[in-house]
Parts: sequence; structure tokens; C-alpha cells
Amino acid sequence: MPLDTRELFARLIECEAGGEGEDGMRAVATVIMNRANIDYGEFARVSDGGNVRNIITQPGQFTCMRETVGGSYNRQNVYNMNPTEIHYEIVDWALSGGKLPGVDDSLFFMNPFSSTCPANFPTRVGVLHNRIGNHCFYYPTDYYAKT
Repeated sequence: MPLDTRELFARLIECEAGGEGEDGMRAVATVIMNRANIDYGEFARVSDGGNVRNIITQPGQFTCMRETVGGSYNRQNVYNMNPTEIHYEIVDWALSGGKLPGVDDSLFFMNPFSSTCPANFPTRVGVLHNRIGNHCFYYPTDYYAKT
């Protein structure tokens, strides 16, 4: 049975940021909603007017949406997640317009597995804005605007 958007979003939050605490999960949810609501560039076309599910399921965006990575089974995928009430609360908060201060209009995040964040998102589409927990958050660049 296919997952509805709320369930998929909750599973993605748990998978991508479940170990980052409430602020870390809210930060990731904010990025997803920023992508759904931006009015230019690639994410504007993908979201087709704010469709969150289109953003979540866009190929190549979230490792947790892939069942295989590098030819091997990815155990950390949304289908193996069991979200709890906090994940649904965060999704409901994000869907109703909540934004975590400090993430602002960031469109990208990554865990660099390092104590420092790279100045630019690897594909030149983002410039470092902030770090929350283990994730680095990036504002869109002019390069992103042309995507």
C-alpha cells in the first residue's frame, strides 16, 4: 500500500534527521517545505505549485528514499522507519507553515561527517548559511536560480 504524503514525510524526517534532536528534525522539515514553496529554479518546477510529495520523491535528492545505494541494500530507507508522535508533530508543524529560525530560506543540507561545513554545497547550488547539529544548511546561489 502506498504511503500518504504525511506518512512519507514523517518517515523521511525520522530517517534523515532522527538522531539530530527536535531542532535537527525541524530544520530538515523546513528545507523540504522551502523546496516545495520556492518560486524559481528546479524545485519550483518539481513541486509544481507546492506539491510536497513531488519534492520528497524527486530522484537523487534523499538517500533515505533509495532502497539501494552503490549497488547494496540501503537499510536506512523510509520503508524501514517507524515514526513516532514527534515525527508527525514536526510534519504537521511544517505543513502548517512552521519554519525553524536559523534555517531560514535554505534549500540544501548535508552531513559532512566532519566538524566543519564546506563553504559551498557540492554542486555549486548552495552557499553555507548555518550548521544545526551534524547538518550543514545552504542558501541557494545564482547557479541554483539557473537550474
